[in-house]
Amino acid sequence: MSKQLQITFILTTVVIDAMGIGLILPVMPDLIRDIGGGDIADAAVWGGILATAFAVMQFLFGPIIGNLSDRYGRRPVLLVSLFVMALDYVVMAVAGAMWLLLLGRIVGGITAATHSTASAFIADVSAPEEKDRNFGLIGAAFGIGFVLGPIVGGLLAEFGTRAPFWAAACLSFANVIFGALVLRETVTDAIRRPFSWKRANPLGAFRAVGRLPELKLLLVVFFLYQVAGAVYPAIWPYFTTERFGWSPGMIGLSLALYGAGFALVQGLLVSPSVRRFGDRATVTIGLTIETATMIFLAFVWTTAALFASIPVAALGAIGLPALQAILSRRVPDDAQGELQGVLASLMSLATIVAPIAMTQTFAYFTRPEAPFYLPGAPFLLSTVLMLGTLALFAKSRRRG
Repeated sequence: MSKQLQITFILTTVVIDAMGIGLILPVMPDLIRDIGGGDIADAAVWGGILATAFAVMQFLFGPIIGNLSDRYGRRPVLLVSLFVMALDYVVMAVAGAMWLLLLGRIVGGITAATHSTASAFIADVSAPEEKDRNFGLIGAAFGIGFVLGPIVGGLLAEFGTRAPFWAAACLSFANVIFGALVLRETVTDAIRRPFSWKRANPLGAFRAVGRLPELKLLLVVFFLYQVAGAVYPAIWPYFTTERFGWSPGMIGLSLALYGAGFALVQGLLVSPSVRRFGDRATVTIGLTIETATMIFLAFVWTTAALFASIPVAALGAIGLPALQAILSRRVPDDAQGELQGVLASLMSLATIVAPIAMTQTFAYFTRPEAPFYLPGAPFLLSTVLMLGTLALFAKSRRRG
C-alpha cells in the first residue's frame, strides 16, 4: 500500500476523533437531563464531570498507548483502539443511567489517546524535512473534524439525542475496516523497544523524555502553549454571550469559521513558512500572532471586529506543527510513540487546568462586585502565558 494512502487513513482517524467530540456536544445537555433528570444547572455540573473524566483518562493513558505502540506496533494499537471507540459510542447511545454515561466518557478518553499513536506513525513515515508539513496535516485534519462535528451533531439531533452517537459509532467502524485494509506496520525490529511501566506512566514518561538534550524546556513551552490556546474552547461561548449577546447559532458559526481557518493554516501554510523562515522562526511567528490576537480580544468592542479577528487568530496556529517537528527530531526513532504520548498527556493536562483558570477569571471580572468589568480578562491571562512561552522558547534557542 502506498504511503500516501496510509497517511490518508491516519488523517481520517484524526478527523473522526475530532468529529466524535463535536458530534455529541450539541445533545449532551438534553441527554444528561433525559437520563438523570434535573435542570440545566444540574446538566452543566454533570457535563463538567464527564469532560474532566475524559481529559484525565487522556492524560493518564497517552504515554501508555504511545509506549505500547513502540513495543507492539502502530497498526494493532490503532485498530484495537478504534474498534473499542466504536463500541463505546454504541454503549453511550443506549445508556440509561449516569454511571454508564460516565463509564463511556472514561473509555472514550482512553481510546482517544490514540492521537499519540497517529502522530508517531506520521513521525515514522516522514523524512526529517517532511515532518513540519505532515504534522501540519494532522492539525488540519483536527480542524476539519472540529468544524464538521458540531454542525453534523446539531443536524442529527433533530432525529433524537441518541442519533449522533450512532453516527459516531458507524464512522469509527468504517474507519476500522479502512485501516485494516490499508495500514502497514512501521515499527521494525530495528526501532522496537520493550514496554516498561516505569516509562509508560505519565510521570515516568516525562522523566524519560525529559532526559533527552534540551527537551525538558521545550516540553514546558509546549504545555504553556496549550494552556494559553485553550482559552478559546474554555471561554468563547460565555465571553461572546456576555459581551455581545450572541445566540448559540452565532457562537457555532464563529467556531466553525475558526476551525476552517485553523485547518487551512495548518494544511497549507506550515510547510511554506518553514521553507521560507525555518521551523524555529515559524514557531516564534505563531506565538507572536497568538499574543497580539489575545490582547485584541481582551478589549474587542464590536461583533464585526471580532469576526474580522478570527482569520488572524487562526493564522497563529502556524507555530504548533513546527514545534512538534522540532520535538520529534530531538528523540530517537524508537521513542517517537513515547514522545507523542507525553505530548498527548500535556494537551490533556492543559484541558484540565485551563477551563478552571479561564472560567474563574471570567466569573471574577463579570460579577457586580468586580473591581472593574472586563469579560475579556481570560484573554489577558492567556497573553501573560503566551509571553512566558515566547521567553522560554527564546531561552531554549540560546541554550541550543
